[in-house]
Amino acid sequence: MPDDTRELPLAFHGSFTQQEPLPEAAIEAVANVMRSGRLHRYNLAQGEEGPVSELERAYASWQGTEYCLAVTSGGQAMQIALRACGVKPGDKILTNAFTLAPVPGAIEAVGGQSILVEINNELRLDVDDLAEKARQSGARYLLLSHMRGHLCDMDSVMRVVESAGLTLIEDCAHTMGAKWSGKRSGNFGHAACFSTQTYKHMNSGEGGFLTTDDPELAARATILSGSYMLYARHGAGPDEKEFADARLNMPNCSARMDAVRAAMLLPQLDELDANIDRWNARYDAVSQVLAEESQIAMPSRPHQESMVGSSIQFRLPWANKVDCETFLARAADRGVEVKWFGRTEPHGFTSSHHSWEYIPAQPLPKTDAIMSTLFDMRLPLTFSVEDCVVIGRILAEISRDMAPAP
Repeated sequence: MPDDTRELPLAFHGSFTQQEPLPEAAIEAVANVMRSGRLHRYNLAQGEEGPVSELERAYASWQGTEYCLAVTSGGQAMQIALRACGVKPGDKILTNAFTLAPVPGAIEAVGGQSILVEINNELRLDVDDLAEKARQSGARYLLLSHMRGHLCDMDSVMRVVESAGLTLIEDCAHTMGAKWSGKRSGNFGHAACFSTQTYKHMNSGEGGFLTTDDPELAARATILSGSYMLYARHGAGPDEKEFADARLNMPNCSARMDAVRAAMLLPQLDELDANIDRWNARYDAVSQVLAEESQIAMPSRPHQESMVGSSIQFRLPWANKVDCETFLARAADRGVEVKWFGRTEPHGFTSSHHSWEYIPAQPLPKTDAIMSTLFDMRLPLTFSVEDCVVIGRILAEISRDMAPAP
């Protein structure tokens, strides 16, 4: 009988969508809220502070900002921020061509017109294209998406913002805790928006924050979120006098965070800094393997950036569409779930500007060329660092096998 001693291909057997369980403190806090029956943020006794305002105070302190408003999603945070900053139907709003659908979706929802800006090879906003499109379009707003955790060159962005007179709103759904030259993502513009959806950096299923240092903007956002004129009992908001105009001028969008979600998030905030270190260790484990492969292009990380590596991106510059589909299939066969941004139709949590048919089509050759071979992969904390080394080796082996000879 022949002795077949061939080594089986390396494979992975973990789940790319399984998150860690919530801390026991969060589970107990949620149970206490449920026992009380008081789930609405304003269902409080006079002078009592509930979980939502407690969370807002804690997050504002952690973020280093004056005000935080907790809402139902990161998408709602963006819509409210745009309205609170003064966006009116028909206003032009600059934003990344490479982002996820909730970003142009928020612009469309408030009646704005998206002006898509090219990205560079590092997956960040092309600042030269930003300056040119700001000049050409006359747009007065920039909804800046730090897509997939790649913090934009904020020194260059802010020079354009100031010279073009733009109102900056930051989408920090993927950069909660990241910093540029020591300054937290979200603290550069007029307002910032964060997500606590399951696959972000804190997990409440759905949820989000809006942060700002501007008391008038915070007052408008509070009314927009739906205060039912109970802003004096808000707890974490600006002084009551700031609501004099906003209370009658802003529509109620009913986007308040409830006490259950706030209760489960508070204990997670205590663990966030440690979890950022854990994500970065996993990112580094995969990145170090892939960076050794000449057929794989990795985006650089500038020295000014302190990242949160909860996902990783890479390109196969030599690949055509068939190659990319084959790469996905081979990775899946070996247990590695990778997403590809080169599809024209939305798939899972990925999409491209070609599928956003609610906004006018716009020529974006540079972005299209980059996204045509761009891959994306989650790094959940349920993976160990050793798991991530294995995943990196699998991807390296597949790309090495497929790439054309030099």
